[in-house]
Amino acid sequence: MKQSVIYAIDFDGVICDSALETGVSAWKAALTLWDDFSTPLPSVEMSEKFHQIRPIMGTGYEAILIIRLLNNGETVETIMQNYTSLTQQVMDESMLTIDSLKKLYGETRDKWIEQDLAQWVEMNPLFPGIAEKLQKLTKQGVWYIVTTKQERFVKKILEANQVYLPDENIFGLDRQRKKEDILIDLVNKHTEATIYFIEDMLPMLCKVLKNEQLTSVKLFFAMWGYNTAQDKLDAEKYDVKLVEKEDFLG
Repeated sequence: MKQSVIYAIDFDGVICDSALETGVSAWKAALTLWDDFSTPLPSVEMSEKFHQIRPIMGTGYEAILIIRLLNNGETVETIMQNYTSLTQQVMDESMLTIDSLKKLYGETRDKWIEQDLAQWVEMNPLFPGIAEKLQKLTKQGVWYIVTTKQERFVKKILEANQVYLPDENIFGLDRQRKKEDILIDLVNKHTEATIYFIEDMLPMLCKVLKNEQLTSVKLFFAMWGYNTAQDKLDAEKYDVKLVEKEDFLG
């Protein structure tokens, strides 16, 4: 029997509450770039500020730039209001490229995992009830992860939580493809099913809404994820279903 519904699920902010680890990895990476980072780990206050900014971050490497700005004394409000210009300013001043930051961020995580996998996994908890939901989806058939996270990190976190997904079902940063293009492929591959896309970033859902090839995809805005109060208000204006975690688990 063919599946009538196939889930394509974002990872950070929907499956995994990775904000703490993301900030700590960024701090560890920053230690190799700038001399004024002296402590091995960020302060609790720094981590809390990073968590507030996390909803507007797109891809992991940007965390290094956010940590740099916070360490410079920029406020959460200033960073969120001037995010693009301030992060670009850091890159220009330190002569950094997106590719070099992505490479450094991945290598920093790899080193941490090699030194203390248990600690790294502990800082990447799945949201309560999510592991059981994903195990249930696996028993029911096919499902996918569509994320901007590097795939090897997704796989390690899932396996640590007894969730097993084939490599070909994890679409991450390594593919260097837009989420919309991945969804188009899934729509074309599963012509008899409806794709349910679960995402916590409203701008991403808006991109899917604008794509004429994705009109059949059902969009779900994960209210428990990394989004702001304003995002939640704005989401009501669009053709997306606002879903609480309890509803998703059910």
